[in-house]
Amino acid sequence: MYEVLGPLRVLDGEDSFTISARKVQTVLAALVVRCDQVVAPGQLITEIWGDVPPRRATAGLHVYISQVRKLLNRPGRTANPLLTRVSGYQLRTDDDEIDFRLFLGAVERGRALMRERRDEEAMACLEGALDLWRGPVLGDLRSGPIIEGFVTWMTELRLECLELLADVHLRLGRHREVIGRLQLLVGENPLCEAYYRQLMLALYRSGRQAEALGVYQSARSLLMEELGLEPCRALRDLQQAILTADEGLDLRAAS
Repeated sequence: MYEVLGPLRVLDGEDSFTISARKVQTVLAALVVRCDQVVAPGQLITEIWGDVPPRRATAGLHVYISQVRKLLNRPGRTANPLLTRVSGYQLRTDDDEIDFRLFLGAVERGRALMRERRDEEAMACLEGALDLWRGPVLGDLRSGPIIEGFVTWMTELRLECLELLADVHLRLGRHREVIGRLQLLVGENPLCEAYYRQLMLALYRSGRQAEALGVYQSARSLLMEELGLEPCRALRDLQQAILTADEGLDLRAAS
């Protein structure tokens, strides 16, 4: 199994191993995030050396591919999963062999369960998705467009998963439990208005109306200072609803 939701790691039964050689790590990471697709040599060269590859870059890539293939040639395997194709290299995998695929599947199941109002099951599913994370995507490995694009995609999807999970908590009446987590998310993602909205609602339902309105003022000040923009319509509408103690904000009305 390959793990990329944290530092790159390969699991083989009960054994796990990491790669210390940076360029070999980059090649394997690019192949894992493009699993079951053919990755052209030029793309891998860009991942390793950027726009200024050395004169013997192709020969160097062959060495790194050989090292990755040797690394993946584990006891008990009938065939090496790294294949050479006419147009490049392909890492063959099964659906349950890479943690980010498991994460994607769990998030999608969580969304579907929320649409069906099966909130307890959705909460367990989304929490299970987040449990797959061991740290920042691929640790501190940053490279060319393949890896950078993947890191951005996974990071954004994790934030969306956290947002969905907070919505589930609010729907289940666990507003007090989610306040601390939302405060952390607001601090880590100060331009994400969805987290402000959820925090305001959680505080209001916890009988902390003044604090909820204070969150709105903090969000407005920051957005005006950083972007020159007023908060989004959803945030403004929530502020007005809190000011008027709109019954629609109560948990029973939202159910």
